Amino acid sequence: MKILFDLRKTGLGNNGGSLTLINSANTLCEMGHTVIIIDSMKNQYTWGPLNAAHMIITKEEQLPDADAIISTGYKSVGSTVSAPSRCGIKMHWIRGWETWKYSEEDIIKKVLNQPTIKLVNGIELQEKLKKYNVDSYLIRPGYDILDFYPKGIRDQTKYVILGGLYHTGDKANRKRTEWIFTVTRIMKERHKNIKLWMFGPDTEPKEELIDKYFRSPTMAEKNDIYNSIHIWLAPTMLEGLHMPPAEYMLTEGVVLGTEAELSGMKDYLIYHETGCVSKDFVCDFLEKLELVYCSAEQRKQIGINARNKILEIGDRKKNMEILVKLIEGLK
Repeated sequence: MKILFDLRKTGLGNNGGSLTLINSANTLCEMGHTVIIIDSMKNQYTWGPLNAAHMIITKEEQLPDADAIISTGYKSVGSTVSAPSRCGIKMHWIRGWETWKYSEEDIIKKVLNQPTIKLVNGIELQEKLKKYNVDSYLIRPGYDILDFYPKGIRDQTKYVILGGLYHTGDKANRKRTEWIFTVTRIMKERHKNIKLWMFGPDTEPKEELIDKYFRSPTMAEKNDIYNSIHIWLAPTMLEGLHMPPAEYMLTEGVVLGTEAELSGMKDYLIYHETGCVSKDFVCDFLEKLELVYCSAEQRKQIGINARNKILEIGDRKKNMEILVKLIEGLK
């Protein structure tokens, strides 16, 4: 099968969205399929290899024939829709409700109302589209199951380490970085054994609450970080499928999320079973954190359940097989 990922007007860079697309493309190539990233600019991604072909397209005549062309961002929907029929089925893999790019009105007009087959990467996005009477197919990217695993080092410290993502600017608002600082500050006042570890793409932050910061850690480094953290704080409010908490769960750790409409974790975070979920305000987030902190034995069992849940969702190959079968069925 030949698949085009349309990144025109969006591009590839060092971010989670590009990482997911490249891993999906690489997995499809490993499965024997041909994947071409069609772009309007140079590949800016440097975190790892891109095994799929990358083509800069300046005119439609350059577009290869394919079985499917998949828009991967809101701004590439128009170019996908206008692609010639020889490019195959026209799809859009919606991986976020990007109100930071388009207004709600423009999302409806320029994204939802366009003649593409809608794919979504998480249950919450599927439910969101349903509110606008738009049907979609659930295509998760899958997880790097071999890269994240329990190492049995979590209990080798006298501290309880909280973990989370560090971002600045608009991303900090969507990830609710300030929530992490708020609850950590109060927990440190209540308990003397609390530490906060964070990682992100930015340089060393000037935030005294952070006890350890890791800038753009490698997969092996991330596995060590995840294995050291006792509770992962994920108060996000505007996600498709939020990847870091699921990676962390593969190390048998406990995630604290929220009931936000687009937390990005409904696919795998089940209260009292695979993790902990607070109401969508910071006071309850703090209250649930206190409960998880006080329940060391319960954390162990939840951590085991958490890993099993992510294993059930499956690796990247399993989920890309679902995508391939969908395309074959729709051709």
